[in-house]
Amino acid sequence: MNLDISFGQYCEGKSVLHRMDPRAKIIASVLYIIVVFLAKNLWSFGLLLLSAAVLILASGISPKIILKGMKALTFIIIFTSVINIFWMKGETLLFSLGFVSVYLEGILNAIMIALRIIVLLIGTSVFMTYTTTPIALTDGLEQLLAPLKKLHLPVHEFSMMMTIALRFIPTLIEETQKIMNAQKARGADFASGSLMKRAKTLIPILVPLFISAFRRAEELATAMECRCYTGGDGRTRMNVLHASPKDVVLCILLVLLGMVVIFTNGLGGYSLSW
Repeated sequence: MNLDISFGQYCEGKSVLHRMDPRAKIIASVLYIIVVFLAKNLWSFGLLLLSAAVLILASGISPKIILKGMKALTFIIIFTSVINIFWMKGETLLFSLGFVSVYLEGILNAIMIALRIIVLLIGTSVFMTYTTTPIALTDGLEQLLAPLKKLHLPVHEFSMMMTIALRFIPTLIEETQKIMNAQKARGADFASGSLMKRAKTLIPILVPLFISAFRRAEELATAMECRCYTGGDGRTRMNVLHASPKDVVLCILLVLLGMVVIFTNGLGGYSLSW
């Protein structure tokens, strides 16, 4: 089991996306998710792949880092694709073995669903984590949700929890890797045996991992109390967020991308079946 992934980690840089307002990047992430789910045929999915490549180039982040960050979800992507191959029926039968039938439409459907998940991960990770620091993400999310304060909702606390969760993902992954290495040094085997046996071998990992997570949470709470943290009321910021024309341009480009995707959906060809 390899946990060498970079999901949730900020990659320092000076690209255009790094210098953008975090509020614009949060809005851009929402718009990009909508655009991804608007795609229905091979033409529009090709356009999404092109947009993902442009985002990677604009971020200045190595594609290897982004691909490594998706390792944890490889099983989900493959499992979802395989389920669609054997589950979906169509008009073009490729082969049949007993009760299992594979259709061309099922394969195309599986490919497009896999591409949708991959493009979704690339877009959201580039906007939200790789080019945005946790502090900037907190400030941006809190200011976007500021109108909800009138309804007496704990906007600041919610933003803080989201940021802490993102911040501690790499830490917990690193802790898991250390525990696994310690168990392997004691003769534990996580790769062989039946599914039930491998599931049982995870228990010696989960127990110390939960203990470590609770210990870190307690230490963090103590540190925040020692620094007199009492919530968002009356707090000031060292860096005040300022929107720029390039932030507006990014959102406009994503809206235009959505319009082009809708147009390409009408060009014909195989369409994704929900």
